[in-house]
Amino acid sequence: MSLTAAAEPHATRTPTPATSRRILALALPMTLANVTTPLLGFVGAAVIGRLGDAALLGAMALGAVIFDAIFWSFGSLRMATAGLTAQALGARDTMEIDRILARSLAAGILVGLVIVAAQVPIAAGAFSLSGASPAVIAGLATYFHIRIFAAPFTLANYAILGSVLGRGRTDLGLLLQVAINLANIVLTLILVLYADMSVAGAGLATLVAEAAGAGLGLVLLARLGSHPFSVPFRVVRDPLALARMLSVNADVMIRTLLLVGAIALFSALGARSGDVILAANAVLWNLFLIGGFFLDGFATAAETLCGQAVGARDEAGFRRAARLSLFWCVVFGMAVATLFLAFGQAFIETVTTSPEVRATARAYLVPAALAPLVASVPFAYDGIYIGSTWTRAMRNLMIAATGIYATALLVAHSAGLGNMGLWLSFLTLLAARGASQALAYPGLAKRTFMDLRSATPPRTV
Repeated sequence: MSLTAAAEPHATRTPTPATSRRILALALPMTLANVTTPLLGFVGAAVIGRLGDAALLGAMALGAVIFDAIFWSFGSLRMATAGLTAQALGARDTMEIDRILARSLAAGILVGLVIVAAQVPIAAGAFSLSGASPAVIAGLATYFHIRIFAAPFTLANYAILGSVLGRGRTDLGLLLQVAINLANIVLTLILVLYADMSVAGAGLATLVAEAAGAGLGLVLLARLGSHPFSVPFRVVRDPLALARMLSVNADVMIRTLLLVGAIALFSALGARSGDVILAANAVLWNLFLIGGFFLDGFATAAETLCGQAVGARDEAGFRRAARLSLFWCVVFGMAVATLFLAFGQAFIETVTTSPEVRATARAYLVPAALAPLVASVPFAYDGIYIGSTWTRAMRNLMIAATGIYATALLVAHSAGLGNMGLWLSFLTLLAARGASQALAYPGLAKRTFMDLRSATPPRTV
């Protein structure tokens, strides 16, 4: 991994034609970066678990869920920044790269400060919905009201990561993610076990790690020639540019919230079927999350390469990037599904010792193992659509797919299919997303490059 000196303005990788080697080089670092995130959660739970207080462990687990829900909702900031940056790089508009970064940082920091200011009502609502015991709530409150101050840094890191990925520097994306997670792990060990700060130490560790990550990210960007804080404020608040950025962010956020809602509904309906079904689905869901680590890397590669091709007005390069991204995403989806079918039973027996949960999980292993394969198509198209800023279309197609999912759930319930119906409905959601995106793709691509040939800027469609 190398950084070009700051003396060479905007030193970043020149857009190159999409090849299988290039896609793998972009995807694999992000796959490795994704793997470090569950490791952080495991270490945090293990460290708090050593304190011997179940309430504190429950507080940490609930806190992680609450902050995941808050920050995942704003994951659109990373994706929108990556897509817009990739297009600016493809157009060789180095000044626009800094403008996009400045606007994204401003938006992230502002939203983060609003979250900090609104921490009391956010906490009240989250704690009430959790239904946890007073002992858990006490620990959760301590953790929450410390970690919440990391919000501006966390969202700034989304903007920084999006800028790095849009430039095709997934190696630096890996460095940033590993640095933040490693710092968090080390600080958690020190503050919880040696400084005896309990859950307060875990919250403070995350705050410091996110702040340090933002500082490191800005240093890396400066080494690449980016100086977002030098962009004049009048340029940052340009109405047309801001409107485009906010539109892309809003579309991706709506899509994400719908997806989160679909997953939450899956979990809630599973819970209504009893504790054994709930536990079995939780075990199997981890298979899907592992598959997602691989698929998300290829979605990132598609964002970068397709966005750069749109910016360069290279229709042939765009279609090749889209085709290869889809191919490799499906190949890895097939490989992961095959591995899950072959070794899924061993995974189930490793994760749980309950005979009932093991037997139930084995009964639904096939649809769970197939989920990464079915998801590979919408994952790839998500990257293609975000890189092309076809976010309005992606949002609308997600709304339609959610309607199909709801219909499938009703049909499965009426047919008395139980938990198998729940898994089949989830597969239907994934298939509906992929199929609808595939059908809309030719028209969107044709329209985008017709606009570009007419010398009008690419638009959000």
